[in-house]
Amino acid sequence: MKQHFTFYFSKTKAILFFALLFFAHFTFGQVKEAQLTKLINTYTDYKAFNGSVLVAQEGKIIYKKGFGFANMEWDIPNAANTKHRLGSISKQFTGMLILQLAEAGKLDLQAPITKYLPEYPKATGDIITTHHLLTHSSGIPNYTSFPDFFKNESRNPYTPLEFISKFSEKELEFTPGERFSYSNSGYFLLGVLIEKISGKTYEKMLQEKIFTPLKMNDSGFDHHATILKNRATGYEKQGGDFINSSYLDMSIPYAAGSLYATAEDLYLWDQALYTNTLLSKASMDLFFGNHIKAGNEHYGYGWFIGSETIGDSKESIETISHGGGINGFNTLISRAPSDQSLIVLLNNTGGAPLGDMAKAIRGIIYDKPYSFPKKSVANIIYEEITANGMDTALKQYNIIKSSEDYDLNEKDMNSIGYRLLQAEKVDDAITIFKLNVDAFPNSFNVYDSYAEALMTKGNKEQAIVNYKKSVELNPNNQNGITQLKKLGVDVTDLEKEVVVAEEILESYVGTYQLMPEFSIKIIKEGNQLKAQATGQPAADIFAKSETVFYLKVVTAQLTFNKNEAGEVESVTLLQGGREITGKKM
Repeated sequence: MKQHFTFYFSKTKAILFFALLFFAHFTFGQVKEAQLTKLINTYTDYKAFNGSVLVAQEGKIIYKKGFGFANMEWDIPNAANTKHRLGSISKQFTGMLILQLAEAGKLDLQAPITKYLPEYPKATGDIITTHHLLTHSSGIPNYTSFPDFFKNESRNPYTPLEFISKFSEKELEFTPGERFSYSNSGYFLLGVLIEKISGKTYEKMLQEKIFTPLKMNDSGFDHHATILKNRATGYEKQGGDFINSSYLDMSIPYAAGSLYATAEDLYLWDQALYTNTLLSKASMDLFFGNHIKAGNEHYGYGWFIGSETIGDSKESIETISHGGGINGFNTLISRAPSDQSLIVLLNNTGGAPLGDMAKAIRGIIYDKPYSFPKKSVANIIYEEITANGMDTALKQYNIIKSSEDYDLNEKDMNSIGYRLLQAEKVDDAITIFKLNVDAFPNSFNVYDSYAEALMTKGNKEQAIVNYKKSVELNPNNQNGITQLKKLGVDVTDLEKEVVVAEEILESYVGTYQLMPEFSIKIIKEGNQLKAQATGQPAADIFAKSETVFYLKVVTAQLTFNKNEAGEVESVTLLQGGREITGKKM
């Protein structure tokens, strides 16, 4: 009896133990869900996000929800199955189709594209490969950056072969393979290659080779004329309100950005990429390869390969990700293979701070500190200008610009400056750009934008002053140099190479600790200095003066500081309008 009782008692304890574990897990999940909802609701309340969210961890969906409206006219809410335009997330699907053709022996990634497109201009086509197109290293100018492109071309329908004439005859910006330069033209051309080699339309290839096998039934090529159930309408922010986004004929983004999908379908895509359902392991390794340096990251075949910070902690996680932006929409898919976590953010009001949102979401799922969004100073000021005029807006600006409850952001201020400029409110735009210069005096970009507005006003003298300041802060600012040339300024001194004595370069070599877990290592290879930040590859740095160096791969500057004895004791990093100094170890 005693033994029987003991067994019965132990079994009861075991049942109770597992019940408590289940309850704890259930409660833990509820807490995360509540945290995520509160975070994203705050972004939505501040009109900084409006869309669909999906979060997965260890390959399982832990959160999916819609926020705001898929259609504001009819108050139709967003949901996890709302169809959003993806913009440049489309590129990874184009990359997949190309690799499938290569794996089938129908395409050589290293062969000149004229092998498959003999009608393409030979002067450039003979030296550009499919690999160059996939990695944004072809040198083909980006058609969406052409002057007045959206104004003159974006509403017009084209066949793929008709449209490539818009960029195929243009001079290359650099020798193919020399460097990374994001180009929608390259991915548009990949779509043409897919059609030419397969004998089928890009859309049909997507359906047959990816969407149908993965049961991605809510994804496809977006056609304006199609009646598409659960499709979100695209909006853009104007002051404190939203307006319908400008019309875009979807033949224009094509293989560079014309797809739609739901957050749920992108989860199916994510999960398939952990298998060899679509490609062999060797080809998947190419898909996610570190093919070329792209700023602080590398670029694969339609993916940025790098790392993302976890909340407000010092920790980061390796990620494979890509964003997208297209009229009325911006999007993000971020995958962390180490634990098969996934963040999908699909926004249908354009311009949402999806990177900041993903950072906070990772903070929640990994139990790290994270930040809520702050009200945008720029948005408040724009609303005030629209409602009550610039004088009232300036008074409000002086009250809130330093408040902890508001975020004064260089990029946001620049954005409303251009919004005013496009609305032909030139004086108001000049005022905003000047506020940005005063707030971020070490940023080259604010001077460049201010100069552009001054030029629009006809004040060439002050435009020259500010373009010069912009180039002094960032000698790699080619736009500033180009504009100065147009204004008749001799830029010889601005373009000349600064030569620093070898012994001085040698004195900079070493490791500088900027934060407890972040340092910059300075390396000298021959006469070239390189900077390597924690967890990142080394990048060349170029002399602006004997003590000031800049990077070309990102907009950043390093200033080496000396003590009274002339010894190098620290370095100051300037990036994104912020400075941080680290001592030499």
